[in-house]
This record gives sequence, C-alpha cells and structure tokens, in this order.
Amino acid sequence: MNSVTGQDRGHRSRPDRLLLGLLLIGVLASTLVLLGPGLLSGLRAAGGPVLGTSECTVGTSEGEVGLTRTEAKQATTAVALRARGLPAPDTAGIDAAVLQRVAEGPAGDAGPGLACRGSAADDLQVQELTATGLTPRAQTVREAMGEVFGDQSLGGFVPGGVGQGHGAESTHYDGRAVDVFFRPVTEENRRAGWLVAHWLVAHAEDLDIQYVIFDDRFWSAHSSRAQWGDYDAPDPGNEILRHLDHVHVDVLRGGT
Repeated sequence: MNSVTGQDRGHRSRPDRLLLGLLLIGVLASTLVLLGPGLLSGLRAAGGPVLGTSECTVGTSEGEVGLTRTEAKQATTAVALRARGLPAPDTAGIDAAVLQRVAEGPAGDAGPGLACRGSAADDLQVQELTATGLTPRAQTVREAMGEVFGDQSLGGFVPGGVGQGHGAESTHYDGRAVDVFFRPVTEENRRAGWLVAHWLVAHAEDLDIQYVIFDDRFWSAHSSRAQWGDYDAPDPGNEILRHLDHVHVDVLRGGT
C-alpha cells in the first residue's frame, strides 16, 4: 500500500479549506441580508446613531429619518414661518412625516424630535460684550431668532451685562447666553419651546451655538452624536433651573 506524505496531505486539503471558507462566507452573507435591518434598528434603539448616518435625524411615527443639515434648517425654518403665515422655504424634497413631527412634536407628550451632530468651531476669536449686554455672536443668534419667530420673550442679559442670578460658571455673565421664555409651563408652550430648540440645533453650526437646554434636556456642539442628553438641574424641584419655562441657548466662547 502506498503511503501518503504530510506534504501530499497538505496539497489535498487546501481545496477543501477553500470550499469551506466560501460556504461560510455565503452563510454569513445570507444571515446579514435576513437580519441586517433588525440589527441596525437595535443599534438605533440602544442609543446613538449608527456610524455613517446623516448629520441630523428626526424621530417620526414611521421611524427615524435622516436629514442633511441643510434639510434640517429648511424644515425647522419652514415650520416656524408657516405657523406665522409667512412665506417659507421649499420643503418639497423633505419627508412629510418629518415636517409633521417638527411642527407638532411627539403625539403623546412634547419632547425632542430633531437632533444634529455637534460641530464646534475651534478657530473663533474671544469676543467682548457689546452695548446690548451680549457678545456679537450671541447678538447674531438673537437677531436670527427674531427674523424667524418674530417677537419673543427674552431674558438672561441686560445692557452692560448681568452679574448675578445664575450659576457660578454661567455663560450669561460674559454675554454669551440668551433665554427664550415660554410661560406658564403648559403642553402648548412646551411644544412651542421645542420648535425653537430644534431650530437652534439645526442652525447651530452657522451660528456657533454651543449649548441648547430645554425641558430637562440638553444638546451640545461638542458631541459628535446626534442626540439630546438628560439635563441634571441643581434643584430638581425648580422649574426655572430645570429649564422647563425657557429655552437656554449660548454660543462658543472662542480662543483656546
């Protein structure tokens, strides 16, 4: 009987290993096709966007919809202007479910519906207070909100600057923050506040916005995840400190 050397056995097993590898690849590919949508859905539900998703997202009754930053700006601006009976940007290319969610909020309870990835500029100059009590960047945010939302109940700044009434490290003291009030705290006012908050987040990159805080939630330009986080107020029993009655927006300081 002829003997088979180790070298012969190696040559004979290579086609077998190749065939086995191809079969495994085929099985994995089939599994991903069948389970892929479910896996992606689970990742979204677990918190945070999947890598490679859109700059902005809106959670609708039909699921999460991705938007470009331009689309998010168009949607939030159009909804705000239409509510005032004014001409609005063309939104023909934006999912109707997105516009409905931005305009009406979640069906059960007011809350965050739109978020964008943070994008904090790192080449800004430090700015000083102007006569308004705001830095030029904060003043630009104030004026931009006025153009879209009209007259608003604003606070958190006074000519010459504020020196008390806020936390020790508050951006109000150096004129970088504006508060937009929605009083009293009602479901209708909460939905109106969320429209402003969503508009600010959509325009954050253009306006050098750093933080938006409202209704126990906050958004940060320093976060690359398109999400709202839970805001931990120093006094959970105080609706002002929890930002239930006002939207807080502040701008980047600049410098290193």
